[in-house]
Amino acid sequence: QEKSSRLSAALFGEDCEISHDQLYELLKYAALGKCHNAAQPSWCRIYHQSHLAGVVVIVLHEMSQLHFYKFYLQFKHLRKVFQHRFTLTPSANFLASLYGEGANLEPQNTARGLPSPSSDCIPKSSDLQRDPIIRKYGEKKQGLTSYTLTLEEQEKNDYPIKGSPRCKGYVHTECDQQRTDSSPLFGLDCEMCLTAKGNEVTRVSLVDAQGRCLLNELVKPESTVVNYRTRFSGITKKMLLPVKTKLSDIQTRLKQMLPHDAVLVGHSLNSDLQALEMIHPSVIDTSLLFARNEGRRFKLKFLAKAVLGKEIQCEQKLGHDPAEDARAALELAQFFIERGPAKVAELNLEMLLTAEKLAEVSRNKAALQPQGCRVQKQLNAAPHLSKPCFLDCLQVTGQKPLLLGRHELDSSGLCQSNLSTSNKQILQRALEDVPLSTFSIIQFSLGPEYIASHLLAGLCEKVRSKLTDMLTIYAGPFEESFCLKSVKKEFGRCGPIQSLTVVTETFQPYVCIQYEVLEGAQLAVESLNGTEVAGSCIKVQRPVTAAMLDCDVLIKELELDVENEGVIYVAGLKKSLTETDLQEEFSQLKDLETLFLPKDLQSGKHRNCCFLKFQKSQSAADALEVINGWTVKGSKLRSRNALASGHLWRWIWQMNHSKRKEGGNILYEKMQQLSASEQDLRKKVKQLDHHIKKLYRNLQNNTLCIVLFPGVNSMHGAEPGLGLMAIKEDGGRRAC
Repeated sequence: QEKSSRLSAALFGEDCEISHDQLYELLKYAALGKCHNAAQPSWCRIYHQSHLAGVVVIVLHEMSQLHFYKFYLQFKHLRKVFQHRFTLTPSANFLASLYGEGANLEPQNTARGLPSPSSDCIPKSSDLQRDPIIRKYGEKKQGLTSYTLTLEEQEKNDYPIKGSPRCKGYVHTECDQQRTDSSPLFGLDCEMCLTAKGNEVTRVSLVDAQGRCLLNELVKPESTVVNYRTRFSGITKKMLLPVKTKLSDIQTRLKQMLPHDAVLVGHSLNSDLQALEMIHPSVIDTSLLFARNEGRRFKLKFLAKAVLGKEIQCEQKLGHDPAEDARAALELAQFFIERGPAKVAELNLEMLLTAEKLAEVSRNKAALQPQGCRVQKQLNAAPHLSKPCFLDCLQVTGQKPLLLGRHELDSSGLCQSNLSTSNKQILQRALEDVPLSTFSIIQFSLGPEYIASHLLAGLCEKVRSKLTDMLTIYAGPFEESFCLKSVKKEFGRCGPIQSLTVVTETFQPYVCIQYEVLEGAQLAVESLNGTEVAGSCIKVQRPVTAAMLDCDVLIKELELDVENEGVIYVAGLKKSLTETDLQEEFSQLKDLETLFLPKDLQSGKHRNCCFLKFQKSQSAADALEVINGWTVKGSKLRSRNALASGHLWRWIWQMNHSKRKEGGNILYEKMQQLSASEQDLRKKVKQLDHHIKKLYRNLQNNTLCIVLFPGVNSMHGAEPGLGLMAIKEDGGRRAC
C-alpha cells in the first residue's frame, strides 16, 4: 500500500511566528525533496515527501490575519480543514520573497536558439564516462535493437505487458516477428481527454521512418468527457461531435498497418499504449533513451529544440499536434542510432537545459519589475551571492511551475501581468491546470477598493473591540463590604487576569474582569455563574453589545476549529510550577503529545494556565474528565476544550498589548465608513472561501496545500500575514 505524506508542526506561542526564509525552507523541501540541497524545514516536518502528489500555494492578496479573524465565521472551509497556522511578516514584494533570490544569468544563444554553456562546462573525455547515457549504452554506435526496451524495463515503466492481469482485454498488435537492426521504425503519439473512465484517446497519429503521416484520426471516447484539456490536447467539444470512429476501430487499423517486425517509437510511449489499450512487444522510448540521472526525463519540446533544432508545441497553436510529436520522437531516435551515444553525450544536454531554464527565470524576474526600477536596481546593485531559488531548480529539473492570477507565466516562462482577470476565471483555470502541475501558485484578489487605509484602521479597531469584549466578564452583585482579594483569587483560577476593576455606577457593586485568554473568560462564565463568591450568589456574563450578539456562535465554532482538535485548556496552576513539573504531573494522561505553557511575551514569565495537545480527540475528552477538580501541589485545576490554543493565542495577546494610535473621534469616523462596505466585504470573503473549498476538493490526494494571507502595509502600520497548511487525504480531510 502506498504511503501517505504527513505534516507535523507544533505551532504554539513564539513558534507561531514564521519568517519568509522559513516558509521558503518548507516550499523548497516540499517541491524538491533532498535534491538541490533541500533539507527538512526547521519548524515543521514532512514525512514521506517523495509521495507528495504536488504543492499548491493559494495567495489571497490584500488580506492579512486581521481579515481572517474579523471574518472568521465566513471562512468556514479554511477553519475546518487547515489545522496548522502561523503568523507571517508582511513583505513589500511578496511573490519575490516567496520565490527566493535566483541566479541572474544571461547566457548567449547558440545557432539552435538555446543558451550555450560556458567553455568550462563543455564535457571533457573523463566527464563523458560519468554521463548517464554513456553509463547506460557505452560509447560505441549500435543498431536499433540495442535501444529497444527489455521486458523488465517495460514492466518497470508501466508498459502494457502480455499476460499481465492489469492488461485484461487489451489488444495485441501481433507483431511477434524477430527484430533486426533493419526493422522499420514508426512514430506514435496520442492526445487524451479526461473522462469519467480516466484518460481516453481522442486523437491518434502514426508516422513512418520517412516522416510521412500514415494515420491522423480523431476518436470518440466511450465515457463522458470531464475535461477536454484543450490547451494541451487541442481537442474541443465541437471537434468530437461528428466523430464516429471508436477505439476498437483504431486498434484494428493499427494492427493492419504495422508490419510484423515493426518497432514503435514515442516519448513516454507507455501512456499512449495504455490509453490505446494495446500491447506491442518492441518499443523505443525517447524519454528513457536520452538518459538522465535520478530517473528524471527531458521533455520532448526541449529535446526537439536542443538536438534537432526544431520548435514544436508552440504557444501560437491550440494544443499539441500528435503527428508533429510522433515525427519529433522518431527523428530523435534516428539521430541517436545514427550518431551513437558518445556524440549525444557531447551535446551536454543537462547543461544546455540548466542554462536555458536559468535564462528564462532571469527574464521572468526582470519582467516582474517596471523598467525604471530595473535600471535603478542595476545601477545600485552591489555584487553578492544570491540564494538559489527553488523555482529555478524546479524548471531545471523539467518541472514547469504554474502561476495563475495577478501574475502568470506564459509557455516560454515569461511573467505576464494579468490584473483584469476575475477570481472566478482564475478558479476555472486552476481547476483545469493544477492537476497537470507539480507546483502551483494560485492568486486570488480581494480588490484594491477594500484596502484603503481608513477601512483597514476601522477594521482593526472593530476586531480589537470585539476581542476585548469576548475577554471581558462582569460578575456581581456583591455586598458593599465584599473582599476583592477573594474575588480575584476565585476568578484567577479560571486563567490569567489582565485587569480587574470595581463597577460602582450600579446599586450594588460589580466587578469587571478582563482575561488574557478566551478560555479564561469562557470558563468563568461556565463554572462561576450562579455560584457563591465572596459571600454573594453572583451572575457572570459578558458585555451585551451589538458586536457580541453572535458571541455564543463564535465560541462554538472556535471549539470545533480543526486547530483546536485534541487540545484542552488547563487553568489554576501555581506559577512556581515549571514545565518539567507539569510534564511529570500529566505524564499519566494517555496519548499526550505536546504541553504548551504560555508566557508573557514581554516579561517572559509563564502564566497560570497551559494547553495540552493529544494525539486523539477521544484521549483529550477523557483527560478533561480526569483533570477537572484534579489537585496539583495544592492547586485545584479547572479545564475545558481549547478555543485559542495555537496561533490565535499569540495574536490575541499582541492585539491586547498594542497601543491605539489614533483618537476616539477619528476611529469612530473610520468605523462608520467601514460599516457601509463591510456587508460587501463579508460576501466577497465568503465567496473566496467557497473558491478555495472547490479548488481543495479538486486536488489529488497527498497534495500539500498552503493558503497565505500576505499581510498589508499601510500608512497606519503593518498588519502581519497568516499562513494555513494541510496535506489533503482521502475524502478531502487533512493529514497532519
